[in-house]
Amino acid sequence: MDATMIVGITGHSNLDEATAASVRDALCKHLAGLDPASLVGVTCLARGADQIFADIVLDHGGKLEVIAPAADYFDRIPDPDAQARCDEYLARAASVRTLPFEHAGHDAYTAASKYLVDRSELLLAVWDGSIKSGTGEAVAYARAHERQVVVIWPDGARRT
Repeated sequence: MDATMIVGITGHSNLDEATAASVRDALCKHLAGLDPASLVGVTCLARGADQIFADIVLDHGGKLEVIAPAADYFDRIPDPDAQARCDEYLARAASVRTLPFEHAGHDAYTAASKYLVDRSELLLAVWDGSIKSGTGEAVAYARAHERQVVVIWPDGARRT
């Protein structure tokens, strides 16, 4: 059995349908070569890139680690279908870690991104290059801490 490979995800949540499909293909290619028994995918389960990644990790047979930025993070999801989807991910996760913030917000999201980067050997970033975004901040933090970062932004990709 290979050593554990811990892969984190950061990425934009507002991907249009065609971009989501292209991102799914690109993430599949990056994860396909990894032994499912050794793959650990770390995510905060935000909509968009995080959930696409979670689907792929689980479909590939890897383990899912969820980082909840705050105690109320999943309770604040207004859409019942989105809530049910997150409940399913949480039920299938190998572990769930909730950071010590009572309420979700910028500080909790920043702390969660840093924790995720620190936990990961490789960071996959579904990122359009915008510096002033949570994804941009996570990439900058990862690079400053000498983590391997792979940026995924397929040709023609768009945010909504």
